Amino acid sequence: MFIETTGESDAQGALAEWYASQRRNWGFLPDFAGCFSSRPEVAKAWAGLNATIRDGMERRRYELVTMSAARELRSTYCTVAHASFLRDACGDEATVRALAADPDGSSLSAQDAVTYLFARKVAREASSVDQSDIDALHAAGLSDADVADVVFAVAARAFFATVLDALGAQLDRETADTFEPEVLDGMLVGRPVGAP
Repeated sequence: MFIETTGESDAQGALAEWYASQRRNWGFLPDFAGCFSSRPEVAKAWAGLNATIRDGMERRRYELVTMSAARELRSTYCTVAHASFLRDACGDEATVRALAADPDGSSLSAQDAVTYLFARKVAREASSVDQSDIDALHAAGLSDADVADVVFAVAARAFFATVLDALGAQLDRETADTFEPEVLDGMLVGRPVGAP
């Protein structure tokens, strides 16, 4: 971490609550939690926004889109974390393995591929999106509401990934170690995994 953060044993009030919520969610205190030690209310606001976006769309699509955006943003932390959710919460290890081996998404189903590529484009340069991109999503079966959800998910990820990478958070070894080395290697797109 590039900034001095408040340790878990010294946290009080809203920060202690934030740390406790992340320990409950992950089973350990993830490195990213410290990024918000000076402003736990920002973490709480982002978590609320992100949950609203995630819970309003199909979970598997949310994870796929988030992985795509994280990869484009070169966030190892978010790419691997959301691969773990796609694998564990959605039961889709096959897609995780496919994306680790073939990160351009070309091995995905037609609908997944067009959605994955659209999320990458939004993360890379949202102003380059045009009507043909939306038409391709419609042709693949996505509604206007689905398209908006994809954009919401990418935009939320851009905030979180930027905070983590700019403040020096590193992917936790506890998460990294749940992947086989060759799968993990295919998802290391930015900062390395943190020290054990």
